[in-house]
Amino acid sequence: MNITIESNPLIDRLPPHLKQFIKPQDYEDYSSINQAVWRYVMRKNVSYLSKTAHESYINGLDRTGISIDTIPSMYGMNRILKDIGWAAVAVDGFIPPNAFMEFQAYKVLVIASDIRQLENMEYTPAPDIIHEAAGHAPIIANPDYAEYLRRFGEVGAKAILSSHDNDMYEAVRSLSILKEASNSTNEAIDEAEELVNTLQNKKVPLSEMAKIRNLHWWTVEYGLIGTLESPKIYGAGLLSSIGESKWCMTDEVEKRLYSIDAAETEFDITKPQPQLFVTPDFAYLMEVLEEFSNTMALRKGGFRGLQKLMDSKKIGSIELNTGLQISGVFTEMITDEDNNVVFFRTEGPTALANREKELIGHGTKANPNGFSSPIGKLKGISLAIEDMGPRDLKAYNFYDGKRIAFEYESGITVEGLNVTGIRNIYGKLILIEFEDCTVTYKDKVLFSPNQGTFRLAVGSSIVSAFAGSADFRSYDNLYHISSTETIKTEKNNSTIELEQLYSQVKQLRSTESTNSTNLDVVKNIFLTLQDNHSEDWLLPLELFELSATTNDEPLKVSILDHLERIKDKKPKIAHLIADGIALIQEHITD
Repeated sequence: MNITIESNPLIDRLPPHLKQFIKPQDYEDYSSINQAVWRYVMRKNVSYLSKTAHESYINGLDRTGISIDTIPSMYGMNRILKDIGWAAVAVDGFIPPNAFMEFQAYKVLVIASDIRQLENMEYTPAPDIIHEAAGHAPIIANPDYAEYLRRFGEVGAKAILSSHDNDMYEAVRSLSILKEASNSTNEAIDEAEELVNTLQNKKVPLSEMAKIRNLHWWTVEYGLIGTLESPKIYGAGLLSSIGESKWCMTDEVEKRLYSIDAAETEFDITKPQPQLFVTPDFAYLMEVLEEFSNTMALRKGGFRGLQKLMDSKKIGSIELNTGLQISGVFTEMITDEDNNVVFFRTEGPTALANREKELIGHGTKANPNGFSSPIGKLKGISLAIEDMGPRDLKAYNFYDGKRIAFEYESGITVEGLNVTGIRNIYGKLILIEFEDCTVTYKDKVLFSPNQGTFRLAVGSSIVSAFAGSADFRSYDNLYHISSTETIKTEKNNSTIELEQLYSQVKQLRSTESTNSTNLDVVKNIFLTLQDNHSEDWLLPLELFELSATTNDEPLKVSILDHLERIKDKKPKIAHLIADGIALIQEHITD
């Protein structure tokens, strides 16, 4: 397949810390077996989902360039997605949750370009191109849903993780990789699954990211839409699972009205879901998202928001009431008796910003070893520093080139040489620099002159706290890339031969008729299959499809008998074979 790379401006404008996750799709790596798996799942899905999925799904398949017969090229998808204002990139399996959300905020679909093995056709915990391209992409052709996805990305990217979330991410990524690696041992898979179960069963408070991940799961991945009595499917996890998309419509799965309560409802990625949530329409999803946003540190700030950042041990940001934003790894805070934050500290590279733009000269290079500052109201002065006009600043000795000493209501004192100040667009001070400065609290020295220039953050309260950097340009490597890589297994001679047989069948299918020469090829392939690959079930189905329109009844009967023997030997996949035969016969009848 010849691929013409089509650029999409949305990809070009992604920040470096997201671009580091993008990898080539490597379309030629898809084997003929991979193509057959895609074709089977898509044919079965479209046949079933045309009756049970939201109308946007089938319409979206055409609009987003998703073919039923061949795995989509990311470049071809981008050419078409550009028309509806979106893009798609390939990544290596699961990526950090904040990064995943941020891609969505930029209207870029993250697509794990690997494809599930034949053995995991019905469901895999690993993100793959069936789930991502065939599940997510078609629905975004609906404008209301696309806007929900974008807005969800904006909010989700700011959600604060916990250290438990980090452990959970690594465990799920490892399990998904092992389950899709053909050479993985049962012992290794069981051990990885046990770790996931252990972490899932830990009774830890749900972080913001855990809650928003739950909302994402019960909508974007496993959402139903319509009425409780007669819902339709729109969640990508259901749209891409030929097993669960049927099971979810039975009475065995409880249907609940979607609400903010879904944020507290956890899920098990290794098992079918016992309950699902139904939204009346896509607009209602946005209402619940906004309701949840109001509970986040992004909107509430305060000591709880800062504590969440400290617990995460990752780069995060706070915003003061003056608009000054500080981004870094927060390690310490002091609070007063009313739990107001009166002092904070970061460690490592720290950047200062205002209105999401880094202050010139105050990036990570200016603060390589962290940043600290008291905040709050001054003792004995009713006017906050940020509210002082030029006359007030002069009256209280807050002007350049003068030594000054002052005390906060918290008891923190600052004494040093006032060098200069930085103002926001409204002319108000947001940062004051001091030399030869000492900051103390009770008997503790919080900053001493030998630490260099002291930068005082002007502000009395934290109005917002969120994950990531205020200005995305401040950090090149904002997100950690997992050291656990997907496993590429070497193909043995038997696999190579089987792939060649699949490839021959694919070529035969592309011809307009099954003539006598082609029929002889089909017979030879079938004989080789019986002798060397007797347990493979998908290729015999494709052979049956080729022979179904011929008058060679003995060949058709032989193939069906062979498939019946496989069904007897492998009862767990018998329904897949039966469904495949039914699809072929239905197609012939039509």
